[in-house]
Amino acid sequence: MKKLSLLFLVMMLALAACGPRQQKAETEETLPVALLEDDNQQAFFNNLYSLCGQSFAGREVYMIEGNESWAHLDFVMHVRECNDDAILIPFHLSEDHSRTWMFLVEEGKLRFRHDHRDEDGTPDEVTLYGGYATQGGTAFVQHFPADEYTCQLIPYACTNEWIVEIAEDLSTFTYKLTRDGVLRFEAAFDLTQPLPKQ
Repeated sequence: MKKLSLLFLVMMLALAACGPRQQKAETEETLPVALLEDDNQQAFFNNLYSLCGQSFAGREVYMIEGNESWAHLDFVMHVRECNDDAILIPFHLSEDHSRTWMFLVEEGKLRFRHDHRDEDGTPDEVTLYGGYATQGGTAFVQHFPADEYTCQLIPYACTNEWIVEIAEDLSTFTYKLTRDGVLRFEAAFDLTQPLPKQ
């Protein structure tokens, strides 16, 4: 009887020892392969990646005076397509589904672009503008000043900077646009209440 009890105890200890290692391996498998040279950019990318497959409602926090407010529209971001080098987030404003935010890994650097499409799916005349993340970002905040492509496409937007922030408690996602250092637009999305899948 003592031998059976001892054998049972050894088996239970062995199973308990295996459990955490298996769980850790499963968690690691959910992260993208690290392709970014900057560890903070990779951590930021991983945080975005963790939202994949979910949609979130948002709202206009600020619109600069003189621009038409979007406060009356329904803001929804869909973290739809995720792989090791790209996260695509369609951003819908009520029935306007023309915008997609793109977080891309290009030659070891994190790039943020805006993909604008016409209703038939063809690229808009003004599309794919954005910029590369600057050094000094964190796992939760990255700054993307306008790149050369953007300056050529939209000269007046050459001083644009997009700031994308994920709250450290993963409660909100914030998108900001500044120009000449002045805030022009801000939107925030509630990550604590994912929308039902349709």
